[in-house]
Amino acid sequence: MPTRSEALLDAAIRAVGTNGLRALTHRAVDAAAGLPTGSASNLFRTREALLRAMVVRMIDTEVAGWDRLAGAASPTTPEALAGTLGTMVETLTGPLRTLTVARYTLFMEAARDESLQAEMGRGARRVAAIGREWLAAAGSRDPDTHTALVMAHLDGLVLHRLAFPGTPPGSDDAAAGLTTLLRALVPTGA
Repeated sequence: MPTRSEALLDAAIRAVGTNGLRALTHRAVDAAAGLPTGSASNLFRTREALLRAMVVRMIDTEVAGWDRLAGAASPTTPEALAGTLGTMVETLTGPLRTLTVARYTLFMEAARDESLQAEMGRGARRVAAIGREWLAAAGSRDPDTHTALVMAHLDGLVLHRLAFPGTPPGSDDAAAGLTTLLRALVPTGA
């Protein structure tokens, strides 16, 4: 069960993921968390403090999800890795859509705020480390470069799905596209 602080920060993530950064107010977060007015401002005195704490919570939540996936999956071929990453794309744009929209909203805020860049970079570095391990296990001869390429592809794919949610099912099969990319990076017999 989340603490009161975690419940407020999860509500803040939902508010931003649903209504954008303009929705990040103490009052809106209190309402979204189902807590009395003043709850968020008691813990996070300013909107800036609320924003910073929300980013930490969001990154911690995402990193924990990737760590769980890394503990459960051991893809050793381009096809298996494509399947694993395709499932993650489905999760990020389906059940975790609100969290993912909040993250992309905060990407733009981080473009203007170095401290947010640093915090979001912490999450990106952890995900990249997992990607490097998987790509090396699948036979990549240059896992650092390939990880950057795959992460850029994933970001574009997820962003496209978020921006155009009405895309017909199957028209952007994540696993099929990832298989094509990964086979090009890690050819058979590599």
